[in-house]
Order: sequence, then C-alpha cells, then structure tokens
Amino acid sequence: MAKDAVLIPDDRAFSNFKSECNSEEGWTLTYNKSGITVWIHILEEEKSLHKIKCRMVCKDVSAETMYDVLHDIEYRKKWDANVIETFDIGKLTVNADVGYYAWKCPKPLKNRDVITLRSWLPMGNDYIIMNYSVKHAKYPPKKDMVRAVSIQTGYLIQSHGPKSCTLTYLAQVDPKGSLPKWVVNKSSQFLAPKAMKKINKACLKYLEWKQKHNPHYKPWLYPEQSRLSSIPLSELSIQHADSLENIDESGLSEAKEEHCEGSDDERAN
Repeated sequence: MAKDAVLIPDDRAFSNFKSECNSEEGWTLTYNKSGITVWIHILEEEKSLHKIKCRMVCKDVSAETMYDVLHDIEYRKKWDANVIETFDIGKLTVNADVGYYAWKCPKPLKNRDVITLRSWLPMGNDYIIMNYSVKHAKYPPKKDMVRAVSIQTGYLIQSHGPKSCTLTYLAQVDPKGSLPKWVVNKSSQFLAPKAMKKINKACLKYLEWKQKHNPHYKPWLYPEQSRLSSIPLSELSIQHADSLENIDESGLSEAKEEHCEGSDDERAN
C-alpha cells in the first residue's frame, strides 16, 4: 500500500478487524463490571499511544437496532453529549463515506476532531462499521481544536437472537500530543464504560425516536436514499500523525467533574 494511497477497505480488511475484536493477545483487562469489559493495549508509553477495546452484552437490543443507532448521525446529536459537531462530507461507494467529527475531551485538555473514511458491512448476522483518518483540502485543522488521528477505529456488532447482541468497540487513535497518564486510566476505567452504557440507553429509545424523525430514511441500509454528493478518492490522502502539530498536555492535572448528568435523558427525546 502506497504511503498516501487512500483505499476503501475490502472483505479482508473487515475480516482482520473482526479477528482483532475477538483476539485477546497483547490485551490487558482493566474493567469488568455489569456486562461491560474493557481492555488496553499500550503501544508507546511515552506518547500515550494505545489501543482500547470495550465489549458490552446488550440483553434488550437487537443487532439491527444497534447498527442503526451507530449509523444515524441525526440521532447521535441527540444522545451523545460529547459531540461538538458532526457531519457527512461526501460518499465514496454504497458502503463508504467521508465525515467530520469533533468531540469534547476531559477538562482541561483541548477538544479533538477528525476527518475519517468510514465503511460498513453486514456479515451474516454480524455488522461492522470502521474508520480511519484522511485529509481533505476543504477541512484543514482548526485553531481551537487538536486534529487527532484515527489509525483504526470501529464497531463489531454480533447478534444473539432477535433481542440480544454484543457490541465490541475497538479504537487505535493517536490523540496528537503527550497526554497525562490519568487520561488513559480515566478512559478505560470511567469514560469507555460510561460511553457504552449511553449507547445501550440510546438503543432502547431509538425505535420510538425514529418513528417521529424520518422513519424510513436509512441510507446505510438503502444506499439509493443517500443525499450525499460523490467525492473522488483523489481528493483524499492519508492523514499521517507526524504531519500534525504535537500538543504537550502531559503536565495538566485533572479538572474536577462538573455535575451535568441530569440532561442526558432529555437529550435523547
């Protein structure tokens, strides 16, 4: 693969991602409670570069609903309180597009954003959604954000019948910069489990929400519904971490938590 060639993942790439989701080699268990398990794989200690893997067993959610929730960008803006801004940039194929996502980081860290090539594939009773970072000339890094790099991030949804599934989230992200150790610990012990619980809660409310918001519009299932304009692969290049500014936040202390949890339930309505 050429250093800057942007490729749309093929069946082998999806299979490799599924294998890594199911693999235990090199992973250290950091959390195991209430049906949610988290592992960390430290790659470069000094750069806080690591992989994180979370798995959640959902007893009241079908794989199909989980797949819809993770795709539905309008619904994400309702339930995901960490979203600052997210939008689709354009489509590449019937199962690949390019999008922008900006999210809040734990204070006092700077917030991050990414441009990613996202692709998805139903595999029998399972579903995969995965992405990696790309560059697009019209969406350069912003002054008030740190442009992070998704080396490979995605979800594996495995069906266990009409009302049960397992969700595995696997992320290898370069957050750009030297992060304090508490960030990695907080991610695995607190932020990741909390995010998984929010996804589960969002799934339980999705069918009711979707009935009132474009109930038949699901371009991830029906590509002919897509309103995105096509963009050529030639407009994209690989986003290399070393071409972005490094931010040293390793000396920052953790800010005290602000109690604003009460708004979570209202957001998903």
